[in-house]
Amino acid sequence: MRVIPIDSVDDPRLSFFTQLTDVALRRKLEPETGLYIAESTKVIERALAAGHRPISVLATDKWLPSLEPLLDGHDVDVFVGDESTLESLTGFHLHRGAIASMERPALLSVAEVVKDARVVVVLENIVDHTNVGAIFRSVAGLGADAVLVTPECADPFYRRSVRVSMGTVLQVPWTRIASWPHGIDELRDLGFTVAALALTEDSMPLAEFVAEKNGKVAVVFGSEGYGLTDRAIALCDRVVRIPMSHGVDSLNVAASAAVTLYALTNPA
Repeated sequence: MRVIPIDSVDDPRLSFFTQLTDVALRRKLEPETGLYIAESTKVIERALAAGHRPISVLATDKWLPSLEPLLDGHDVDVFVGDESTLESLTGFHLHRGAIASMERPALLSVAEVVKDARVVVVLENIVDHTNVGAIFRSVAGLGADAVLVTPECADPFYRRSVRVSMGTVLQVPWTRIASWPHGIDELRDLGFTVAALALTEDSMPLAEFVAEKNGKVAVVFGSEGYGLTDRAIALCDRVVRIPMSHGVDSLNVAASAAVTLYALTNPA
């Protein structure tokens, strides 16, 4: 690593942090890869542990000692400045002290990602990056094995998703399903019982679904507000609901995922 004091906020080498939106970062190195932003030393540590290559790092002076052991041996520029300089560069306060632009790994196929999985989460068209990040954190914390996202789902490597997930999006195997809802048929062919989380007249309580003791399970969660599409529900093997009380019909999608995963990974 090379420590470079910031002399000017107009330094073109800082463009990863000042001139590129998340969309532009994704396209920077297409078609094979792209870039994403890892925010905080903890997230940077998890990105490096996952084998992702750092492109450039921005840090405050006081966080440099914690970065040095992480980046030792990496061929990367580490730009260092005070908090006010970094805030003027990025447009927000770096309260976790450091951000890094990282090279995205190439996505694997669905079959490769779920090869050894028993519990898989599928996200259909979820657009809130906070929800995506929270679901990844639940997947990691509650012992599920992989996440699949549909073509219209928010990017798990978006800066907010990575931050909310506490970097677990960099640990959990995931990929994007190429064709949806036809991807449900692929999961079934791979041996999964596919369950839609939805409120329908014929939906079964979550506890009953868990009691079936299906071998490999893929649970599908729909977008905020509208839930799962009718086409996806129709193709799934089961339709499952979380029983509610006090006139509440459903939980936020991230909360629903957490409840469902706890039930599946901690059966009675």
